[in-house]
Amino acid sequence: MTAPRQVLPGATYLVTRRCTQRQFLLRPGRLVNEVFLYLLALGAKRYGVRVHAYCVLSNHYHLLVTDPGARLPAFCQYLDGLVARALNALRGRWESLWAPDSYSAVSLATPQDIIDKAVYVLANPVAAGLVRSGRAWPGLWSGPELVGTTVTAARPTHFFSSEGALPESVALHLTAPPGFASVKAFRDALANALAEREASERSGRSFLGVARVLKQRPTGQPAPGEPRRALNPRVAARDKWKRVEMLGRLTGFLVAYREAWEARRAGKHGVAFPFGTYLLRVLHGVPCTACG
Repeated sequence: MTAPRQVLPGATYLVTRRCTQRQFLLRPGRLVNEVFLYLLALGAKRYGVRVHAYCVLSNHYHLLVTDPGARLPAFCQYLDGLVARALNALRGRWESLWAPDSYSAVSLATPQDIIDKAVYVLANPVAAGLVRSGRAWPGLWSGPELVGTTVTAARPTHFFSSEGALPESVALHLTAPPGFASVKAFRDALANALAEREASERSGRSFLGVARVLKQRPTGQPAPGEPRRALNPRVAARDKWKRVEMLGRLTGFLVAYREAWEARRAGKHGVAFPFGTYLLRVLHGVPCTACG
């Protein structure tokens, strides 16, 4: 059985999803940018997810979000499903747009961990050797100055019918994550850390450049030898003991979930699953224990 996700209200996550075979199916372009931004705004509004930062590279995307209502899986299913359908229609494809594994959602422990991952998101185009600054990236990229502002996304003319039920435009308000004294405090901390990280990444290296990025075939792939992730973490904490605490809670959840699952399979009725259970609660209405 695949390990279940623990979906907790109010958690802040680094969310990542990768294209099938690492292909450049999200390569920047007017329609790709419009489709993704519109659906991101629509999904955030529909599921109450708060967006703090985003970066859409050619073969994957990163989001930094907070999930007040514990609805992250529904949000990701909505976003990924409609992005895949719209971009497949654009490319004339029928196959899966996304890699077969699901999205990655890494729960962040502290405000400093949130800053670290926000910097990771926004420095990604530089760290990948694509452009010298995140601001130069031709795809979707949310600069620190956008935090606290509203971006309006118009419904794309491609794929979406003007006579359909979806709105003509939707507002995406980029908020500061929980744990910061103010929007300005988060924005300033992020801007300073991002400038430092980008300067470090630029040191002694060359970059592909915008023109060559835009010439890449959507079915192209990175050069062989590109490092791949060996781990699929579910939590991130710079502090060792905070990380141990988070992993301990996650392990406790998994143990309790398996015990409840085995009891349910054995025919016991009314078995309570641990707090944070998502799929069985949503699809089958299983009872869950209270928080804490």
